[in-house]
Amino acid sequence: MSQTVDRALSILPLLARGPADLGQVAARLGVHKSTALRLLRTLHEHGLVHRQQDQRYRLGARLFALAHEAAESLDVREVAHPHLVRLNEETGHTVHLAVREGDEVLYIDKVESRYPVRMYSRIGRPVAVTVAAVAKVVLADLPEPELHALTARLDYPRYTPRSTPDAAAFRAELATVREQGWAADLGGHEESINCVAAPVRGPDGRVAAALSVSAPSVVVTAEELLALLPRVRAAARAAGDDYRGTAPPKTT
Repeated sequence: MSQTVDRALSILPLLARGPADLGQVAARLGVHKSTALRLLRTLHEHGLVHRQQDQRYRLGARLFALAHEAAESLDVREVAHPHLVRLNEETGHTVHLAVREGDEVLYIDKVESRYPVRMYSRIGRPVAVTVAAVAKVVLADLPEPELHALTARLDYPRYTPRSTPDAAAFRAELATVREQGWAADLGGHEESINCVAAPVRGPDGRVAAALSVSAPSVVVTAEELLALLPRVRAAARAAGDDYRGTAPPKTT
């Protein structure tokens, strides 16, 4: 990075802490006031900083507009997909990505397993929200009042003997998921299918999606699937880093 660009970009975090005058900016950069003024004028021309009536500078409206546009243009499915593919290649199992829409949690991406047994899940279809690992990860991040209201109005079908029986049990499980940072469905929807999931966090730090690995018990045991949890969590973190734009640049 050129020294001029580096200095100009160094001004932005300084002004993020509050307005500063020319002398403060120059001192922060370790440059003469004339150099700081030239940098500030360039940033001002692009709307990234604004000069107030008291001659102090603050962050400009254009910077906030750019941040907003960037956030709105993010597609978590597009960003996360390479991580789903990589995890599928590493494990051989089915990998899903799911998001919340109202009272439902929907699959928005899927990479099939390498073995002949196929999962019934389909992109665009809702999951069994009271038992699915991806649903637990997404719902556990809700603010407490919203979570309480949602769990109170859900139905609790007994898909298997391991299904979540009622709202109180579901809230207790979600509290555990929130604390540990991952969720599992070990035969709660289908006795022969197990799943582990982890959160993909967005620019605001909240859970934007859930990434999971699923496999039938005839292929791997529940214990063997749980052993893959570190890989699942690493893939979800990496997807979140890319989604937030915090991943380190790739070297060639």
